[in-house]
Amino acid sequence: MANQTSSLRSRGMEMLIAYKNQPSVELRNRLVRLNAGLVRKIAHRVSHQCSEPYEDLEQIGYLGLIRAIERFNPVQGCAFSSFAVPYIRGEMLHFLRDRGTTVKIPRRWQDLQKEAQKCQGEMIRQLGRQPNDHEMAQALCVSVEEWREVKMANKNRMPLSLDATVCHQIDSSITLGDTLPDTYYQRMQLLEEDRQQLQRAMAQLEDKTRSAIEYVFFNGLSRKEVAERIGVSPMTVTRRIQRGIDQMVAFLQPQALQTEP
Repeated sequence: MANQTSSLRSRGMEMLIAYKNQPSVELRNRLVRLNAGLVRKIAHRVSHQCSEPYEDLEQIGYLGLIRAIERFNPVQGCAFSSFAVPYIRGEMLHFLRDRGTTVKIPRRWQDLQKEAQKCQGEMIRQLGRQPNDHEMAQALCVSVEEWREVKMANKNRMPLSLDATVCHQIDSSITLGDTLPDTYYQRMQLLEEDRQQLQRAMAQLEDKTRSAIEYVFFNGLSRKEVAERIGVSPMTVTRRIQRGIDQMVAFLQPQALQTEP
Protein backbone atom coordinates (compact mmCIF):
# COMPACT_ATOMS: atom_id res chain seq x y z
CA MET A 1 0.00 0.00 0.00
CA ALA A 2 2.84 2.36 0.92
CA ASN A 3 4.58 1.59 -2.37
CA GLN A 4 1.37 2.29 -4.28
CA THR A 5 0.91 5.65 -2.52
CA SER A 6 4.52 6.57 -3.21
CA SER A 7 4.09 5.62 -6.86
CA LEU A 8 0.98 7.83 -7.17
CA ARG A 9 2.78 10.78 -5.62
CA SER A 10 5.73 10.29 -7.92
CA ARG A 11 3.48 10.09 -10.97
CA GLY A 12 1.56 13.14 -9.81
CA MET A 13 4.76 15.15 -9.38
CA GLU A 14 5.94 14.13 -12.84
CA MET A 15 2.63 15.34 -14.29
CA LEU A 16 2.87 18.61 -12.34
CA ILE A 17 6.38 19.21 -13.67
CA ALA A 18 5.19 18.45 -17.21
CA TYR A 19 2.25 20.83 -16.78
CA LYS A 20 4.55 23.57 -15.46
CA ASN A 21 6.81 23.20 -18.49
CA GLN A 22 4.03 22.83 -21.07
CA PRO A 23 0.47 23.49 -19.80
CA SER A 24 -2.42 21.79 -21.56
CA VAL A 25 -6.10 21.28 -20.78
CA GLU A 26 -5.75 17.50 -21.16
CA LEU A 27 -2.91 17.29 -18.64
CA ARG A 28 -4.70 19.63 -16.25
CA ASN A 29 -7.83 17.47 -16.35
CA ARG A 30 -5.74 14.37 -15.60
CA LEU A 31 -4.29 16.15 -12.57
CA VAL A 32 -7.78 17.12 -11.44
CA ARG A 33 -8.94 13.49 -11.65
CA LEU A 34 -5.82 12.34 -9.81
CA ASN A 35 -6.48 14.74 -6.91
CA ALA A 36 -10.28 14.50 -6.88
CA GLY A 37 -10.16 12.59 -3.59
CA LEU A 38 -8.62 15.62 -1.88
CA VAL A 39 -11.54 17.80 -3.01
CA ARG A 40 -14.11 15.24 -1.87
CA LYS A 41 -12.46 14.92 1.54
CA ILE A 42 -12.52 18.68 2.15
CA ALA A 43 -16.08 19.01 0.79
CA HIS A 44 -17.31 16.35 3.22
CA ARG A 45 -15.65 18.14 6.12
CA VAL A 46 -17.02 21.58 5.18
CA SER A 47 -20.53 20.23 4.45
CA HIS A 48 -20.85 19.16 8.09
CA GLN A 49 -20.22 22.76 9.16
CA CYS A 50 -22.84 24.46 6.97
CA SER A 51 -26.21 23.90 5.33
CA GLU A 52 -24.99 23.92 1.71
CA PRO A 53 -25.25 20.64 -0.26
CA TYR A 54 -22.10 18.52 -0.49
CA GLU A 55 -22.39 18.38 -4.28
CA ASP A 56 -22.21 22.20 -4.58
CA LEU A 57 -19.17 22.36 -2.33
CA GLU A 58 -17.45 19.62 -4.33
CA GLN A 59 -17.96 21.47 -7.62
CA ILE A 60 -16.64 24.71 -6.11
CA GLY A 61 -13.68 22.81 -4.68
CA TYR A 62 -12.59 21.73 -8.14
CA LEU A 63 -12.17 25.41 -9.07
CA GLY A 64 -9.76 25.77 -6.16
CA LEU A 65 -7.92 22.63 -7.25
CA ILE A 66 -7.50 24.00 -10.77
CA ARG A 67 -6.10 27.26 -9.40
CA ALA A 68 -3.67 25.29 -7.25
CA ILE A 69 -2.52 23.25 -10.27
CA GLU A 70 -1.94 26.40 -12.31
CA ARG A 71 0.04 28.14 -9.55
CA PHE A 72 2.03 25.22 -8.14
CA ASN A 73 5.80 25.38 -8.65
CA PRO A 74 7.37 21.90 -8.32
CA VAL A 75 10.89 23.28 -7.72
CA GLN A 76 9.88 24.79 -4.38
CA GLY A 77 9.92 21.37 -2.75
CA CYS A 78 6.42 21.59 -1.26
CA ALA A 79 3.98 18.68 -1.35
CA PHE A 80 1.17 19.45 -3.77
CA SER A 81 -1.54 18.35 -1.33
CA SER A 82 -0.29 20.82 1.29
CA PHE A 83 -0.20 23.53 -1.36
CA ALA A 84 -3.66 22.74 -2.75
CA VAL A 85 -5.68 22.46 0.49
CA PRO A 86 -5.80 26.25 1.17
CA TYR A 87 -6.93 26.91 -2.41
CA ILE A 88 -9.68 24.26 -2.29
CA ARG A 89 -10.93 25.18 1.16
CA GLY A 90 -10.62 28.90 0.43
CA GLU A 91 -12.78 28.59 -2.67
CA MET A 92 -15.48 26.81 -0.65
CA LEU A 93 -15.36 29.43 2.11
CA HIS A 94 -15.65 32.23 -0.47
CA PHE A 95 -18.70 30.46 -1.85
CA LEU A 96 -20.25 30.20 1.63
CA ARG A 97 -19.53 33.86 2.38
CA ASP A 98 -21.16 34.96 -0.87
CA ARG A 99 -24.26 32.92 -0.07
CA GLY A 100 -24.26 33.74 3.61
CA THR A 101 -26.38 36.33 5.36
CA THR A 102 -25.69 38.74 8.18
CA VAL A 103 -28.51 37.18 10.24
CA LYS A 104 -27.50 33.77 11.58
CA ILE A 105 -30.38 31.30 11.82
CA PRO A 106 -30.27 28.13 13.93
CA ARG A 107 -29.54 25.01 11.92
CA ARG A 108 -32.86 23.45 12.99
CA TRP A 109 -34.80 26.40 11.55
CA GLN A 110 -32.82 26.24 8.32
CA ASP A 111 -33.73 22.57 7.99
CA LEU A 112 -37.38 23.32 8.75
CA GLN A 113 -37.45 26.03 6.09
CA LYS A 114 -36.01 23.66 3.49
CA GLU A 115 -38.53 20.97 4.46
CA ALA A 116 -41.34 23.52 4.24
CA GLN A 117 -40.31 24.46 0.71
CA LYS A 118 -40.49 20.80 -0.31
CA CYS A 119 -43.93 20.07 1.13
CA GLN A 120 -45.56 23.44 0.42
CA GLY A 121 -45.92 22.74 -3.31
CA GLU A 122 -47.56 19.40 -2.64
CA MET A 123 -49.96 20.98 -0.14
CA ILE A 124 -50.93 23.68 -2.64
CA ARG A 125 -51.82 20.98 -5.18
CA GLN A 126 -53.84 19.07 -2.60
CA LEU A 127 -55.64 22.06 -1.07
CA GLY A 128 -55.91 24.25 -4.15
CA ARG A 129 -54.61 27.20 -2.11
CA GLN A 130 -51.74 28.34 0.05
CA PRO A 131 -51.63 26.35 3.34
CA ASN A 132 -52.12 28.41 6.48
CA ASP A 133 -49.76 28.45 9.45
CA HIS A 134 -51.64 25.73 11.33
CA GLU A 135 -51.54 23.38 8.35
CA MET A 136 -47.83 24.02 7.72
CA ALA A 137 -47.00 23.49 11.39
CA GLN A 138 -48.91 20.22 11.40
CA ALA A 139 -47.14 19.01 8.27
CA LEU A 140 -43.74 19.82 9.80
CA CYS A 141 -44.67 18.38 13.22
CA VAL A 142 -43.87 21.63 15.04
CA SER A 143 -45.91 24.14 16.99
CA VAL A 144 -47.58 27.06 15.21
CA GLU A 145 -45.45 29.48 17.25
CA GLU A 146 -42.20 27.86 16.13
CA TRP A 147 -43.30 27.78 12.47
CA ARG A 148 -44.09 31.50 12.64
CA GLU A 149 -40.66 32.17 14.14
CA VAL A 150 -39.08 30.18 11.31
CA LYS A 151 -40.95 32.26 8.74
CA MET A 152 -40.01 35.51 10.43
CA ALA A 153 -36.34 34.51 10.70
CA ASN A 154 -36.23 33.56 7.02
CA LYS A 155 -37.84 36.86 6.06
CA ASN A 156 -35.44 38.89 8.20
CA ARG A 157 -32.36 37.21 6.77
CA MET A 158 -33.06 38.70 3.35
CA PRO A 159 -31.20 41.99 2.77
CA LEU A 160 -33.31 45.12 2.61
CA SER A 161 -33.08 47.11 -0.62
CA LEU A 162 -31.22 50.40 -0.42
CA ASP A 163 -34.17 51.89 -2.35
CA ALA A 164 -36.55 51.04 0.49
CA THR A 165 -38.22 54.18 1.88
CA VAL A 166 -37.50 54.86 5.54
CA CYS A 167 -39.42 58.14 5.91
CA HIS A 168 -41.37 60.68 3.88
CA GLN A 169 -40.85 64.42 3.68
CA ILE A 170 -43.12 67.04 2.19
CA ASP A 171 -41.55 67.06 -1.26
CA SER A 172 -39.52 63.84 -1.26
CA SER A 173 -38.84 60.57 0.50
CA ILE A 174 -35.65 59.32 2.12
CA THR A 175 -34.41 55.87 1.21
CA LEU A 176 -32.22 53.55 3.24
CA GLY A 177 -29.33 54.29 0.89
CA ASP A 178 -29.63 58.02 1.64
CA THR A 179 -29.01 57.38 5.33
CA LEU A 180 -25.82 55.37 4.79
CA PRO A 181 -22.51 57.23 5.11
CA ASP A 182 -20.39 57.58 2.00
CA THR A 183 -17.15 56.02 3.24
CA TYR A 184 -15.23 57.07 0.12
CA TYR A 185 -16.28 60.69 0.60
CA GLN A 186 -15.45 60.56 4.30
CA ARG A 187 -12.02 59.09 3.55
CA MET A 188 -11.30 61.74 0.92
CA GLN A 189 -12.49 64.44 3.31
CA LEU A 190 -10.07 63.22 6.00
CA LEU A 191 -7.23 63.12 3.47
CA GLU A 192 -8.02 66.69 2.42
CA GLU A 193 -8.00 67.82 6.06
CA ASP A 194 -4.63 66.12 6.57
CA ARG A 195 -3.27 67.77 3.44
CA GLN A 196 -4.35 71.20 4.59
CA GLN A 197 -2.79 70.69 8.02
CA LEU A 198 0.43 69.51 6.40
CA GLN A 199 0.50 72.57 4.15
CA ARG A 200 0.03 74.87 7.15
CA ALA A 201 2.87 73.10 8.98
CA MET A 202 5.11 73.35 5.90
CA ALA A 203 4.38 77.06 5.66
CA GLN A 204 5.93 77.57 9.13
CA LEU A 205 9.34 76.30 7.97
CA GLU A 206 12.15 78.43 6.63
CA ASP A 207 12.52 78.32 2.86
CA LYS A 208 15.66 76.14 2.67
CA THR A 209 14.26 73.55 5.09
CA ARG A 210 10.94 73.46 3.27
CA SER A 211 12.70 73.05 -0.10
CA ALA A 212 14.78 70.13 1.20
CA ILE A 213 11.67 68.32 2.44
CA GLU A 214 9.77 68.97 -0.79
CA TYR A 215 12.67 67.72 -2.95
CA VAL A 216 13.06 64.49 -0.97
CA PHE A 217 9.49 63.55 -0.04
CA PHE A 218 7.43 65.15 -2.81
CA ASN A 219 9.78 64.98 -5.81
CA GLY A 220 11.52 61.71 -4.88
CA LEU A 221 15.10 63.04 -5.10
CA SER A 222 17.93 61.52 -3.09
CA ARG A 223 19.69 63.57 -0.42
CA LYS A 224 22.78 63.66 -2.61
CA GLU A 225 20.78 65.05 -5.54
CA VAL A 226 19.19 67.67 -3.28
CA ALA A 227 22.61 68.64 -1.91
CA GLU A 228 23.96 69.20 -5.43
CA ARG A 229 20.86 71.21 -6.38
CA ILE A 230 20.94 73.63 -3.42
CA GLY A 231 24.73 73.72 -2.97
CA VAL A 232 25.20 72.09 0.45
CA SER A 233 26.46 68.74 1.75
CA PRO A 234 24.18 65.66 2.00
CA MET A 235 24.66 65.77 5.79
CA THR A 236 23.33 69.31 5.86
CA VAL A 237 20.30 68.21 3.85
CA THR A 238 19.67 65.40 6.35
CA ARG A 239 19.93 67.80 9.30
CA ARG A 240 17.56 70.27 7.67
CA ILE A 241 15.02 67.56 6.95
CA GLN A 242 15.18 66.23 10.50
CA ARG A 243 14.89 69.74 11.95
CA GLY A 244 11.96 70.51 9.66
CA ILE A 245 10.13 67.31 10.59
CA ASP A 246 10.61 68.04 14.29
CA GLN A 247 9.19 71.54 13.80
CA MET A 248 6.19 70.20 11.86
CA VAL A 249 5.47 67.59 14.53
CA ALA A 250 5.58 70.30 17.21
CA PHE A 251 3.19 72.41 15.12
CA LEU A 252 0.74 69.58 14.44
CA GLN A 253 0.64 68.03 17.93
CA PRO A 254 -1.53 70.73 19.56
CA GLN A 255 -4.04 70.45 16.69
CA ALA A 256 -4.14 66.66 17.05
CA LEU A 257 -4.81 66.99 20.78
CA GLN A 258 -7.67 69.40 20.10
CA THR A 259 -9.37 67.00 17.70
CA GLU A 260 -9.11 63.94 19.96
CA PRO A 261 -12.34 63.04 21.83
